[in-house]
Amino acid sequence: MPQTAPAPAAITNIAAYQFASLSDLKDLRERLVSQCKDWGLKGTILLSTEGINLFIAGVKENVDLLVAELRNVPGLEGLTPKVSESAEQPFRRMLVRIKKEIIAFGVEGIEPAKYTSPRMEARTLKQWLDEGRPVTLLDTRNDYEVKLGTFKGAHVIGVNNFRDFPEAVRRLPEAMKQQPIVTFCTGGIRCEKAAPFMEREGFEKVWQLEGGILKYFEEVGGAHYDGECFVFDQRVGVDPALSETESTQCYVCQSPLTEEDQKDERFVEHVSCVYCYKTTEQKMAENIAARHEAIRAVCTPLPGSAPYDHQQPLNVPRACDGMTLLDTLTSILPHVPQEELLSRFADQRILNQDEKPVAPDLIVRAGERYLRLLPGNVEPDVNADIRLLHEDEAVVVLVKPAPLPMHAGGRFNRNTLQYILQEVYLPQKPRACHRLDANTTGLLVVARTRHFAGLVQGQFARGEVEKVYLAKVQGHPPEDSFFSDAPISDVPGAMGSREVDEENGREARTEFKVILRNEDGTALVEARPITGRTNQIRIHLWQLGFPIVGDPVYLPGQTVGDTQTLDTAAAPLCLHAWQVAFTHPMTQERVRFEAEKPAWS
Repeated sequence: MPQTAPAPAAITNIAAYQFASLSDLKDLRERLVSQCKDWGLKGTILLSTEGINLFIAGVKENVDLLVAELRNVPGLEGLTPKVSESAEQPFRRMLVRIKKEIIAFGVEGIEPAKYTSPRMEARTLKQWLDEGRPVTLLDTRNDYEVKLGTFKGAHVIGVNNFRDFPEAVRRLPEAMKQQPIVTFCTGGIRCEKAAPFMEREGFEKVWQLEGGILKYFEEVGGAHYDGECFVFDQRVGVDPALSETESTQCYVCQSPLTEEDQKDERFVEHVSCVYCYKTTEQKMAENIAARHEAIRAVCTPLPGSAPYDHQQPLNVPRACDGMTLLDTLTSILPHVPQEELLSRFADQRILNQDEKPVAPDLIVRAGERYLRLLPGNVEPDVNADIRLLHEDEAVVVLVKPAPLPMHAGGRFNRNTLQYILQEVYLPQKPRACHRLDANTTGLLVVARTRHFAGLVQGQFARGEVEKVYLAKVQGHPPEDSFFSDAPISDVPGAMGSREVDEENGREARTEFKVILRNEDGTALVEARPITGRTNQIRIHLWQLGFPIVGDPVYLPGQTVGDTQTLDTAAAPLCLHAWQVAFTHPMTQERVRFEAEKPAWS
């Protein structure tokens, strides 16, 4: 009776293949599945109309039963397996599969059942090598297999998949076509196709090593061979005595690892090995490159460029308490004619919080919220060239382009930095730890979670973050160093502008240093905001008589412009967040970042 459980003795492993014209594959598969299960065998058998390829392990008596059964199949009478032993079962399950090819090659007309190149026995090859005869040993295996060992002086074909072999052959030097070549692989099956293909490509003297490396080990040992032979089971490697070695495979990249590889400090089980280990900087660079690709995908085309229905919130300010809703909207939206507003009421596009239409004569109260329905909304273009400088588990530091609003508001809802980052980082919702005006470029610190946002935003609120800006101003400040501590109003005016308010304004201070005075009457200054009020740098320079070049709101002569967010074709606002330093919320170390200087500087 067949044994069904392995004895304490060693497990017998066999590897075998045979090219033959097989038929009735489904019936053969079902019979083999049943028999291998009864015999307690594990491994893989590949069946094809071109033959059979197998790796099987189990008790020797049952392995012999399988070999005898296969030799009863027409065409497989000469099946000759290569045998080795292991202390444990190297396979987890038993698979019998029907495939188009038993060794995937993908080249028509190469049929080993009909023709193969001349074979060279292991003893003959050893004799040639002992005598120093001129011969090129061509390793047809994948690069990851070669890492464990190969013949001394062998030419490695250099592929990661056997399907790439034909193209690699075509790249070989033309002079090799007249040289004697012996192809080899693990067990010989790949050479059954590799060698005839090389002959078809014009190589004149091609042999294939009979039985591959494993048969060579069995017959002549490890002469002229360096290292081990990679095998496709849990043993990973066998030595010239066909015994299992201490080699293993990396869980991450699947590279075979020698004992020496496993002693390397870069080998961390289930994490990395000497071949796939990456430094923190390398990992971050790869992550950032992927983020840039994702940003381009989200912004091509811009997310707000396709028409969509949008509900814009409208909050009733304190100054409009007790007014009609029509008068309130006229005050909030002075650029929209009253006739247009009335038509929106008539079209039921002004709604309350319950999304129900409201009348223009409704009396409103401060703090109430209404909705303005904008059907088929298309947003103005923005500059979405967002560049990441740093990314880790807690924070992202990026260079914001301009014009690009940070948050939804006014004409912008999707063409904003917040919307783009949330699309790129889904399911996370990154939160900016401070803000830059839509027209301001430069460094921005973004937290990846609410927790880290609170830790970094607190530093900004307490004035613990060092910020340095570059600004190009109109006029030449008389002193190289100067400052402004003019209080700034909290109440927005036209175009969202703020004013200096000596009586009710909030404390504010900015320190300036002149870097360069230009012949055209402009100057490049360094600005260090000690506090963080809205538009602080722009207001302080404006109040001092040196407005920033390109500012569409704070114009020369203490006048306020009529544009808030610049058009993409407009001349830039010459204000750039250049440097930032803060305490990292995870490491508690002080970190500093610097962006490239803009062209105008």
